[in-house]
Amino acid sequence: MGSAARWCGPARPNYGSWPPRSARSVGSNPSDTAPNAGPLFFPQSRGLGIDQGAHSPHVLRKIVHAGAQDTSFASGRENLWILAGLKVPEKQVERLSKGIGHECVERRQSQVQAFLGLPLMERVAAQPHSPDLAVVSMDGGRLQILDRRAPAAGPSDAGTRQGSAPPSPPGPPPSDGVGASEAAGGSNDEDEDEDEEADRHRHGHWREDKIGLLMTMTSAEASEDPCPKIPETFVNPLKIPKLAREIKRGTKAGEDGVADPMEDDPASPLEGCAKYTAPKVRLQSMVGTRARAKPFGAILAAAAFARGFFGARRKAFVADGATVNWTTQRRWFSDFTPILDFIHALSYVFSAAMADRGFRQGWEVYQRWITLVWEGRVAVVIEELKRRRDELGPPEPGDSETSPRQVVADALTYLDNHRSRMKYDEYRRLGLPIVSSHVESTVKRFNRRVKGTEKFWSESGAEALLQLRADYLSETEPMERYWQEREAGATGRRIYRRSG
Repeated sequence: MGSAARWCGPARPNYGSWPPRSARSVGSNPSDTAPNAGPLFFPQSRGLGIDQGAHSPHVLRKIVHAGAQDTSFASGRENLWILAGLKVPEKQVERLSKGIGHECVERRQSQVQAFLGLPLMERVAAQPHSPDLAVVSMDGGRLQILDRRAPAAGPSDAGTRQGSAPPSPPGPPPSDGVGASEAAGGSNDEDEDEDEEADRHRHGHWREDKIGLLMTMTSAEASEDPCPKIPETFVNPLKIPKLAREIKRGTKAGEDGVADPMEDDPASPLEGCAKYTAPKVRLQSMVGTRARAKPFGAILAAAAFARGFFGARRKAFVADGATVNWTTQRRWFSDFTPILDFIHALSYVFSAAMADRGFRQGWEVYQRWITLVWEGRVAVVIEELKRRRDELGPPEPGDSETSPRQVVADALTYLDNHRSRMKYDEYRRLGLPIVSSHVESTVKRFNRRVKGTEKFWSESGAEALLQLRADYLSETEPMERYWQEREAGATGRRIYRRSG
């Protein structure tokens, strides 16, 4: 209101000088604004769940969803414009997605600390929402890390576009999987450090992320093995050689790999098993992190506790043979039934059966061995492998990883180390899963967002996106609860974060 404005309403009460001194125009070019009028209005930011950002909560949800679910921030920007009519710069999609991701990581860490602070008996006690069958599984994926501020990881943004970082060494990216030695049958924190350094030396920028899958499942129990005859899927000469090659592709001795699922889903081996129905997933949630094994185990255990898994009547931990998986199982899930993925055992059996044999002869040996493994009689296969090792002789220093002696020795070590986790007839009777195909598919869903030859992340940026990816993929809808809590806890003030 200018200084020449006149009062046109009813008689004005006498409030003293009018207009207020602070609102009077001064200078040669008087303004029509009242500088102190803002404080006269009740602030609505807190009530609306706004923290004085550039976007409303509704729009912020869309931006973060696009940043986490699309294949890249650039793709998220394009879809925001095409599908929602929102013109948001790519860099802002990246910044906002990572910012919310960091908030989700902090929220996760608070949950982990609360879990670790509980007495042991409270951690494992049954809860009202404890399921009948709880299954935990874990595996590893791959992504490229280029943290220019390493070794001190910080929340700086990472480049995710072509040309944002030097290229990795030539050759295809390493196969997904945990690069830990299986021969020792155990590990400690020092071993994990050595594995990380060896991984860095071997694959340049490529690093491992750890993915956990928590499933409630439904299945029937039986008084005896409901599927004593091995399904035709696992003795098909047209499929098994391809499957074994895919699992072993790019995998060095002492490591486990991830193969694409078989055309006939091995999670449902029903051929010839009229009385058997494989366990079905009811509800699943995920965790994803760049953390090492020990903190990852705590994260996975806290997530399992939140869903009442430790109080379930039936509990199973299913994974491939990587040592880090079973270190995690012993440390955090010791009362879960440990189950070695049947498909990975199959690949070792097939390789050993074919070593230094023609296909016809090797296939006959494979059929006999894998049938024994299916029936839970792995001890018989181990004894036959020992005799085969004696026939060929022990591996010599000059032998390659694919030499018959080395292949047989690796298979013998693998089966011998995991024999207590290969009671497949008993697992089927109890209605427990025997394959880890669900978590392997989950790893691929994470890889779709974070893995690529032209995608480079900082440690901080990778952690934020892995957490967002896990929350958005989880069927328990943690992101929906997060947004509700965030809006309810809004202060009406702008949030500032330290950059270091």
